[in-house]
Amino acid sequence: MRAGRFAVLALTAALATAGCGHHTQHPAELVVGSRAGVESTLLADVYTGALRSYGFPARTEQAPDPLSKLDSGAFVVVPCLTGRVLQVFQPGATARSDAQVYKAMIGALPEGIAAGDYTTAAEDKPTLVVRRSTAKAWGGHELSELPRHCGGLVVGSVAGVATPQTIGRCRLPPNRQFPNSTTMFGALRSGQLTAAWTSTAAADVPADVVMLADGKPPLVQAENVVPLYRRNELTDRQVLAINEVAGVLDTAALVDMRRQVAQGFDARGLADGWLAEHPLGRS
Repeated sequence: MRAGRFAVLALTAALATAGCGHHTQHPAELVVGSRAGVESTLLADVYTGALRSYGFPARTEQAPDPLSKLDSGAFVVVPCLTGRVLQVFQPGATARSDAQVYKAMIGALPEGIAAGDYTTAAEDKPTLVVRRSTAKAWGGHELSELPRHCGGLVVGSVAGVATPQTIGRCRLPPNRQFPNSTTMFGALRSGQLTAAWTSTAAADVPADVVMLADGKPPLVQAENVVPLYRRNELTDRQVLAINEVAGVLDTAALVDMRRQVAQGFDARGLADGWLAEHPLGRS
């Protein structure tokens, strides 16, 4: 009798505990990592907003090395650029096209890290800008024009920014370095530079210069937005949430949001506003 009573009490306690756990348990908050800087934090806000739009608690957090935090499990998702990730895990990789870089990057990732879908329409890779008179003299607005004018080039860049050393068969001279893009673009306008390095999603490119477009085959390694995440730690719907960004984000949106952040607008508010205008599916 006593044993039966204890069994009933144990069963009651177990049911009560299970019931309590069912009502009070909350989904774990997903941490989307970034490094300091407008581009990285803005992308983290976009992917955090995507997860929230599917009903998953998520927040952003910064670290000097987000990939290390992802590897350790402190971060669950880290938005990156494909070419930069590839060079981290496979320095010197020569793949250039969007698809080739993505495929090579996946093959180079550590075992515990997976990659979501990359944005075919959103990139931020190095490119050169020239004066309109230079583009006219060269006969086009394509990066492929540059190797034909390799001799005597004077190229500028912002100090600390990594840039390609070659464009096609043209080995570029050492960059003249400037403390900021404003000074660099001023030197370009005044004729001190033939060309200046910027990126395809830069928000501060003056309207009176020409950005040289990379063609096919590309001459500069692809840099498409891609979410990296902890393998086996996201549900199928969470992976779907971050993958859906690839279908709607484009370079023009990145440029516009970065420009507004530079004007003092809040990055999270801009990301949420963009997602409201481009609602993700609920399939």
